[in-house]
Amino acid sequence: MPTHAPRQVEHTITVAAPPEAVYELIADVRNWPRIFPPTIHVDYTQRGEHDEYIRIWATANGTAKNWTSRRILQPEQRRINFQQTVSAPPVASMGGAWLIEEHADGSLVRLLHEYRSVDDDPEGLAWIDQAVDRNSRSELAALKKNVETAHAAGDLTFSFEDSVDIEGRAEDVFAFVDEANLWSDRLPHVAKVRLEEVEQGLQVLEMDTVAKDGSTHTTKSFRVTFPHHGIAYKQVTLPALLTLHTGYWTFAEREGGGVTATSQHTVVLDPDAVAGVLGPQATVADARAYVRTALSTNSLATLRHAKAYAEKAR
Repeated sequence: MPTHAPRQVEHTITVAAPPEAVYELIADVRNWPRIFPPTIHVDYTQRGEHDEYIRIWATANGTAKNWTSRRILQPEQRRINFQQTVSAPPVASMGGAWLIEEHADGSLVRLLHEYRSVDDDPEGLAWIDQAVDRNSRSELAALKKNVETAHAAGDLTFSFEDSVDIEGRAEDVFAFVDEANLWSDRLPHVAKVRLEEVEQGLQVLEMDTVAKDGSTHTTKSFRVTFPHHGIAYKQVTLPALLTLHTGYWTFAEREGGGVTATSQHTVVLDPDAVAGVLGPQATVADARAYVRTALSTNSLATLRHAKAYAEKAR
């Protein structure tokens, strides 16, 4: 039985934006991988008008974990209560709330947490203290930056996708993308790869990719797999031009047979890096075109090799 009261902590930040805009950004969990650095992927498992269950994959103190939370949305009060329903050790229980209040500078965002460690273990509690503090500060800072630069960042954030039709089975296409540990043998643009399965369906992928000019770039991503339908990922080690890169591989069976495999990307450019990477005359439009070409080239190469693999395996 617990012998100590739950730990209660609060983190706050002011945001130069209307409270309604801030609330909407937090309320829609599809925004989270883009605005909260620790968040890898979020899925709805149940969704009502104001009561929902979500599954979150995120990093805590550098370790990838996942949990399920219930959220109660109160848009009139601009409050969102949350409670983990399935926690990951050393967390025994975790709950709290987002509150967005009017402020002279726009909004005051309050992030509340209440939690226990398994068996009230002090070492576990210290680990949670550190993770909650680090993630809360990171989330609030990212939220502030994202909201305040929303208008200026219109050209910096964009999404795109590439698709390939495959006369094969979704299981085989999924397997090719899932087995990234074999990519250095299967894909010409991958020089070296390190894949770790943290737990079932949660991977850490480090990869050395060869560019057209022969240079090598190292990236690190967390991936969440959904056999045999999709793989979501978030890069945490990024090339110089980007401040964010998330993506999703999907494998949709077509009526009548075959699969449409799609690679979707969402990226945010770093405007301060454009001149250093592409030259002093380069514009944001040039950077957009450069990034899209580079990512699409690699994605389509992967999809075409997956196509050959799956069609041979039929």
